[in-house]
Amino acid sequence: MKNVILILVALISLNGFAQKRGGEKLNPEQMATLQTKKMTSALDLNESQQTKVYQLNLENATNRQAKRDDVKALKASGERKKPTSDEQYAMQTAMLDHQIAQKDKMKAILNKDQFAKWEKMQEQRKGKMKKREGQKKGRNKN
Repeated sequence: MKNVILILVALISLNGFAQKRGGEKLNPEQMATLQTKKMTSALDLNESQQTKVYQLNLENATNRQAKRDDVKALKASGERKKPTSDEQYAMQTAMLDHQIAQKDKMKAILNKDQFAKWEKMQEQRKGKMKKREGQKKGRNKN
């Protein structure tokens, strides 16, 4: 019985350690490669499409990383403040413009069937994100 308890304690300890170490972030090239491979698998992309999608994913991952770094720098310096309504409007407009441009680029790369499937995947992703945000808000209320 003592051996079973000892093994359980060891497994729980290892699991906790593994979860802490799993928080390491991927670099933009790794993120772009993984995302491209997932899309290749889901959409059956050819070589030419893979190259174009990878470049687009790399550009997006690099931009996201730069924005994350900017936010971290602002937090560290203590200069980060809540954006005004005009700044929020500008950020949301820029985000929507980026989404429209992204959609146009994907439409140029993919065929009709692939594009329809990609749009469906995007909608499912948005649904998951909204669900996750709702769960976070629910936890914060308690």
